[in-house]
Amino acid sequence: MKTILAALTLSLGLGGAASAQQGNPGQHFLDQWDADSDSRVTAIEVVAKRSEVFSMFDQDDDKTLSVAEWGLVAEHMALEQGQGMGGHGMNRAAPGQAVHEAMTPAFNDADGDGIVTMEEFDTASVKLFPLMDANGDGAVTIADFAR
Repeated sequence: MKTILAALTLSLGLGGAASAQQGNPGQHFLDQWDADSDSRVTAIEVVAKRSEVFSMFDQDDDKTLSVAEWGLVAEHMALEQGQGMGGHGMNRAAPGQAVHEAMTPAFNDADGDGIVTMEEFDTASVKLFPLMDANGDGAVTIADFAR
């Protein structure tokens, strides 16, 4: 079985002790989502990171997220909201809030059947990017967290 909570604490990059220590809520996000380390997270990087997240939650590797697997997502997101993570909570600035809201079945389940396929999740990733890019410049940067 995959170790979901530990892995996602690092990979979602929404908040926690690292960002608090750095004094910049967006830096931890960039550290985790900026694959090419250019201080900009592009739509391609968002799709790639969310694909990793999907794979971590897909416990049975069937390319779908079941109701039980969404329970794991909800458990992790509760930790991100401040019920864990050293009490620092999730960054609620525009990109962090958008990522959090996109980790729900409703955001991802295009056909409403209660099961989210990898294809649905990938499509939702494309839909997510403009919600993260608060200033509309085509990339998520530190500036997007200041809004």
